[in-house]
Amino acid sequence: MELVLASGNRGKIEEFRELLGYEIRSMSELCPDIEIEESADTFAGNALIKARAVYERVGEGYIVISDDSGISVPLLGGEPGIFSARYAGEGADDRENLLHLISKLRERAIERTPAYYTAAIAIKSSAGEYVVHGWMHGDVIAQIRGDGGFGYDPCFIPEGYEKSLGELEKSVKSEISHRARALELAKPILKMLERVHT
Repeated sequence: MELVLASGNRGKIEEFRELLGYEIRSMSELCPDIEIEESADTFAGNALIKARAVYERVGEGYIVISDDSGISVPLLGGEPGIFSARYAGEGADDRENLLHLISKLRERAIERTPAYYTAAIAIKSSAGEYVVHGWMHGDVIAQIRGDGGFGYDPCFIPEGYEKSLGELEKSVKSEISHRARALELAKPILKMLERVHT
């Protein structure tokens, strides 16, 4: 069973490998020149767009996994939401997006407020399309704490913890994260597809 992740993000590829227990290839390895426009208005819609685009390029011998994930802050009207990866503008990196969120909180004199992460995982193969979701609730803070993880992790404190995701051990994060929860739901689908694709 050949798995391809519709992402070029090295941190994400490693996380998927660890959490799923499968060898996973990157889309940048198989279709380096692909450009995908994420034009849906939901995480699930964008995950499916990516999975379909990569599957079309790599062909029926592969199972393509993609995710669209992000953080939503109700007090900011749900921002950044589906725009989490480009919150500070097209081409922005993790650090710029993180600083942009913190500046938005500080503009409103918000030190700490509820927020949640969403992960939608899409799976596309010759046996069909599947989407699962995972969530992680907690608070965002208007400061950077810790240098672990990636994305908005240094300013997010998960429910039940006092440390940010940037400060928590990787093993703890892999148990409680939105992506970990979604991937737990994806595992039975992959097991079923393993039988179909052997």
